[in-house]
Amino acid sequence: MPHTLGLTKPNSTDHPKISFAAKEIDVTEWKGDLLVVGVREQDLTKDDGSKFENPILNKLDAHTSGLLALVSSEEDFTGKPGQSTVLRLPGLATKRIGLIGLGKTVSSSSPAAFHSLGEGVANVSKASQSSTVAVALASPESESKLSSASALASGVVLGLFEDGRYKSESKKPSLSSVDIIGFGTGPEVEKKLKYAEDVSYGVIFGRELINSPANVLTPAVLAEEAAKVASTYSDVFTANILNEEQCKELKMGSYLAVAAASANPPFFIHLVYKPKSGDVKTKLALVGKGLTFDSGGYNIKTGPGCSIELMKFDMGGSAAVLGAAKAIGEIKPPGVEVHFIVAACENMISGTGMRPGDVITASNGKTIEVNNTDAEGRLTLADALVYACNQGVDKIVDLATLTGACVIALGTSVAGIYTPNDELAKEVIAASEKSGEKLWRMPLEESYWEMMKSGCADMVNTGGRAGGSITAALFLKQFVSEKVQWMHIDMAGPVWNEKKKSGTGFGVATLVEWVQTNSSS
Repeated sequence: MPHTLGLTKPNSTDHPKISFAAKEIDVTEWKGDLLVVGVREQDLTKDDGSKFENPILNKLDAHTSGLLALVSSEEDFTGKPGQSTVLRLPGLATKRIGLIGLGKTVSSSSPAAFHSLGEGVANVSKASQSSTVAVALASPESESKLSSASALASGVVLGLFEDGRYKSESKKPSLSSVDIIGFGTGPEVEKKLKYAEDVSYGVIFGRELINSPANVLTPAVLAEEAAKVASTYSDVFTANILNEEQCKELKMGSYLAVAAASANPPFFIHLVYKPKSGDVKTKLALVGKGLTFDSGGYNIKTGPGCSIELMKFDMGGSAAVLGAAKAIGEIKPPGVEVHFIVAACENMISGTGMRPGDVITASNGKTIEVNNTDAEGRLTLADALVYACNQGVDKIVDLATLTGACVIALGTSVAGIYTPNDELAKEVIAASEKSGEKLWRMPLEESYWEMMKSGCADMVNTGGRAGGSITAALFLKQFVSEKVQWMHIDMAGPVWNEKKKSGTGFGVATLVEWVQTNSSS
């Protein structure tokens, strides 16, 4: 195998598994390194004698002879969202007590607050180097305990994750166990916590794929990573990786035109999940854009804000699809067959590359005049969508870091979704409400197709600045059979967290939730 450019090799990662347990015990009697209490602003109300009115805080305060009330107010802890303090006080069975603010109200229907609490728990456990941790609420949940516990657990796993594979030295977190107190006990909660873990490790896999630089994560390596997922779960997965010659036989002229400039050959990834037993009622396809690097081609990305240095994340759609594959291999939902499809390649510049003005032919026979080589993701997805329809699936969701226009419209927290099918929109939006990922339905305005007309081919590949995310979705629609329900998710905004300088793994949790919806579990 050739040396990687720059001789960079990622350090091997071994994600420490945290053991979660759901318990119903008196918090004052819990023994361990750190007891974390989630506190709303109103939980801190005190009576005339400066004692907490909240029964749980009052009890903890009594055990510390009033020090908890005194020190927390001295630390200026007010329960605002994300605020935290860790105290070492005598009188409790735990070594330390941590308070994390939840804000004024915590809606139990929204997983976001509990996910944030979980991330807060991860942060304070890292800071205090705690190994055994418990979490409770000052005002325990009365409803939605299962989804709240699940969001909390995923917040802990994802909050603990730090990608140190490309650093010469990296720390390993010490956290080994988390007891979740007051969210119920029994097999139902345990199952939900296991599900949250499985999804979270899928998200982490997605993040690691995005964070890997393009000199390491070439199309060949992305294909290897996909094949590893299939071999890990070989009881339910098969893998078919197509090389350039096989793609030519399938007439994938649109995808191969994008790949033509690169010294790194393209690989077309197709994984299939089939449950071990029982009837398959629904067949789904998840299609992810897999540009391991996007220079823009001859329409090279230039100028401020073009983010060429971040274009390793242009395979964020494929990271969502493969992260979901990993989670589904663990969860093994019954009654549903899932196809995971990625047309992986790089968009580079060379004498063999496609030029602006070239006419290329996709695998369904449609011709495309390339008026911008930087609108390449849709050219790869065109052949991937045709291929997906040929697998006999009922529904397709494609995910892509497709347009800057969508980031301008919706910012960096919300992905735009496009579908002509209202039922599919309802299904995926319901899944996103459970996962806590933000989606917004956008219009597929057919009249805008006028902008995509070509003088010499069936269409051009980009229609200019106005409604750029909409015209991109209309382009993709040309490659989907009318018999198949289809949705396009433009996730160019939420793929990357600029503050953490890391991929987010956006899409994994919603995809897994959607597959669950379509399974017979």
